[in-house]
Amino acid sequence: MLISPPFGSRAPVLAKNTVASSQPLATQAGIEALQSGGNAVDAALATAITLTVVEPTMNGIGGDGFAILWDGKKIHALNASGRAPAAWKPEYFAGKEAMDLIGWNTVTVPGMVAGWIELSRKFGKLPFAQLFKRAIDYAENGFPLSPVIARQWREAIPVLKNQPGFAESFLIDGKAPQAGQIWKYPAQAKTLKEIAATEGESFYKGPLAQSMVDFAGATGGCFTMQDFADNKPEWVEPLAFDYGDHTLLEIPPNGSGIAAQIALGILEAANVKQYPANSAQRIHLQIEAMRMAFADVYAYVSDAHSMEMPVTSLLNRDYLASRAAMIDHNKAGSYGPGDPHSGGTVYLCAADESGMMISYIQSNFKGFGSGVVAPGGIAFHNRGMSFRLEDGHPNQVAPGKRPFHTILPAFLTKYGKPTMAFGVMGGNMQPQGHIQFVMRFVDEYLNPQACSDAPRWRIDDVGKLTVEASMPASVIEGLKMLGHEVAVQPANSLDFGSAQAIAKLNEDTDSAFIAGSDHRRDGLAAGF
Repeated sequence: MLISPPFGSRAPVLAKNTVASSQPLATQAGIEALQSGGNAVDAALATAITLTVVEPTMNGIGGDGFAILWDGKKIHALNASGRAPAAWKPEYFAGKEAMDLIGWNTVTVPGMVAGWIELSRKFGKLPFAQLFKRAIDYAENGFPLSPVIARQWREAIPVLKNQPGFAESFLIDGKAPQAGQIWKYPAQAKTLKEIAATEGESFYKGPLAQSMVDFAGATGGCFTMQDFADNKPEWVEPLAFDYGDHTLLEIPPNGSGIAAQIALGILEAANVKQYPANSAQRIHLQIEAMRMAFADVYAYVSDAHSMEMPVTSLLNRDYLASRAAMIDHNKAGSYGPGDPHSGGTVYLCAADESGMMISYIQSNFKGFGSGVVAPGGIAFHNRGMSFRLEDGHPNQVAPGKRPFHTILPAFLTKYGKPTMAFGVMGGNMQPQGHIQFVMRFVDEYLNPQACSDAPRWRIDDVGKLTVEASMPASVIEGLKMLGHEVAVQPANSLDFGSAQAIAKLNEDTDSAFIAGSDHRRDGLAAGF
């Protein structure tokens, strides 16, 4: 692994215990948990809980979460995404051609709090309530907003200001708080205290649940107490896919991490490494493979319990080779789904000197999410917008069903041993970021910080190819010559996600860790 920064980037952090997240205050909460005798899971949870306060533009108490972790002996994966309320039968959406993008009809039961509880009970060492210390302090006593968060906050207002509870919760005299301004939210502190004191019981079966149900009934939602009581996180077997001598682990459907695995399989079959790193030709193949992967994922992936297409078919090497054969190495193309039948998110990671490593992500999906904010500062996600209304579609909305999910914690192993916990938050940038990150790490031997700092490309939500301003002009021109329509984003663009990563410094079990945090946000990797 090359430790020196090749892109004029930040230096990576080397430590025996480390946390990386998108907010320095949250990272420090995780470090404090480690220094108080906690392990990597405690650190991740303290960081995650604090992020609901200090980065409200990307996540909130009413969001979803996922985790992949190495406990020192084996891998575990947790799906803490919530399900559709019982009222969401197809006829509930009669007359609509597509799901709403914001508002109550995008809100599924928040699963994140249940995920906190499950992770703490199964793997944590510290008392659950102790993990809330910093989050409660910042909500009660305030913290100064960074320019990035202030910008995201300001940009959300025109879209969300009329949603139930939003203006009362997140605006000051009708405006967003400014960079450097101290933001306090005592109502959220009170909610966090109750979650901590009841180990989440209040959130799913008690007063907090009743408050959310009452608020829904008064403002256009359809939640019932039974919807909340029925919510349970689920331990799942992560999807494993080999790339070279490493294995990429992703959350299985309803997660969309399989898109990164499909793309990597296509790239291996297309012999992507015949082209130099950072060349237009190699990036061309990455883009084509990602377009193919998205075509399959959008057509076939849904809640695992209703998904008709087996994941084994989507990841079949012969199928992926057949898809690779469709790519013209010298010209951009467009692709529909194949036929594989054989007949604003926050990401963080933490590691401790015992060898435990965790890759964790939680989200309100699109920035503040649905815009709906229940009393007590419970900002709901809008993950339900990812359902489909077409009759018979695998991802068609239905009661108790989990929607297609874009938030993806990732994990790399090598010969069954942990190598790196990483993620690249940011909508559909996530699987695209994963393949770029994996190829930088595995093929170019770059350290996590350098993998993050390298220029990125992205296929946006409408299929348009965009690249960062830092992408070399020769690569941009090369992509255009290959038939790609390329849009170069401004240097301050927030469209290319935010990565956090922690890797083993060496492959021996007693080694330290090397961590990186994305320069595109306010993030911080720290350790001791």
